[in-house]
Amino acid sequence: MTNTFITLLESKDALLADGATGTNLFNMGLQSGDAPELWNVDEPKKIEALYQGSVDAGSDLFLTNTFGGTAARLKLHDAQRRVRELNMAGAELGRNVADRAERKIAVAGSVGPTGEIMEPVGELSHALAVEMFHEQAEALKEGGVDVLWLETISAPEEFRAAAEAFKLADMPWCGTMSFDTAGRTMMGVTSADMAKLVEDFDPAPLAYGANCGTGASDILRTVLGFAAQGTTRPIISKGNAGIPKYADGHIHYDGTPELMGEYAAMARDCGAKIIGGCCGTMPEHLRAMREALDTRSRGDAPTLDQIVSVLGPFSSDSDGTGDDASAGGERRRGRGRRRA
Repeated sequence: MTNTFITLLESKDALLADGATGTNLFNMGLQSGDAPELWNVDEPKKIEALYQGSVDAGSDLFLTNTFGGTAARLKLHDAQRRVRELNMAGAELGRNVADRAERKIAVAGSVGPTGEIMEPVGELSHALAVEMFHEQAEALKEGGVDVLWLETISAPEEFRAAAEAFKLADMPWCGTMSFDTAGRTMMGVTSADMAKLVEDFDPAPLAYGANCGTGASDILRTVLGFAAQGTTRPIISKGNAGIPKYADGHIHYDGTPELMGEYAAMARDCGAKIIGGCCGTMPEHLRAMREALDTRSRGDAPTLDQIVSVLGPFSSDSDGTGDDASAGGERRRGRGRRRA
């Protein structure tokens, strides 16, 4: 199996992924409550500009504007019958941008959660979830993506449904979960749980890891948790650009390009192979991350105290594993100040 993503993964020490989709599109005029996926058809030049911004900043790969591209999510905008159209359009725009680049760029088809709770807690059945993920996967494949990219998942049941759908589509894939509740996903999954979960699939993801969540410090603690399991599978770290703060009627992220450069270098030292940004991450952040990865030598994995001293305190005392001492957690949380 060879494609651009696999070639890059095998040939480079670390890959720089892209930054935020929503934050950048809001700056282009997207309104709160609107479906970003509709812009794949209604505002194609803006979506190409989104993708091009990542390429120009030095990213090796970018995600398509299809995070909410399942029928379940599009139904909120009465667009559930447009799954194929909107996902294909987002993928084709990405393919066009990547193919114009002077270096190899991989296009990853973003697949987000359905937004529904799966059985037995909720009402979404495994079969229906697989059907929806498969419909989206086939459209992204038809549009020309190199790899499917499952992201921001909280429940292992939904992760399994997507993995089954990707197998039906015969596509390589990567998967990330969001660890935003004291080192666990909303449904209680820890970094150790996920490291074990991904090995159960056939085919297994080409890479796995974490995205979104809270701040840069927290996601690195999660990455260390993945690495501690002795995994040889490439790890993904796609953290937010600092902490969100509400000001002047808008959400702003306090992470500077300098902080995100520090984060990128530390993420690599923690064991991440694919490093990018999530909410709040703009092209200027990506440029600083690219420079850090290109100019700094790989170092030893940082301690938790070193992470705090550079990136700021953790949002919680616990890393979700139950092994961290509360006294140590309090100390680490209180030490250091986030660089602004």
